[in-house]
Amino acid sequence: MKKTLILVAALAVCSLAVAKGGGGGHSSGGSHSVAGHTTKNGTYVPPHHATNPDNTKSNNWSQKGNVNPYTGKEGTKQ
Repeated sequence: MKKTLILVAALAVCSLAVAKGGGGGHSSGGSHSVAGHTTKNGTYVPPHHATNPDNTKSNNWSQKGNVNPYTGKEGTKQ
């Protein structure tokens, strides 16, 4: 039940973002919201933000030297 409520809330937030023009296209730079979901092996992944795809690894938040603006976590990947 709790997972269902979280999923419904995440979808509502994503729907609002798209309605405001924040969910379309794959522009370079920027970020997008990712709705919570369950993987094939049953692991629940909560809603989060991700950098937009641009065929570059050096500007991803997980890359060493970068900081995720939503969590404050520093990147660790080289």
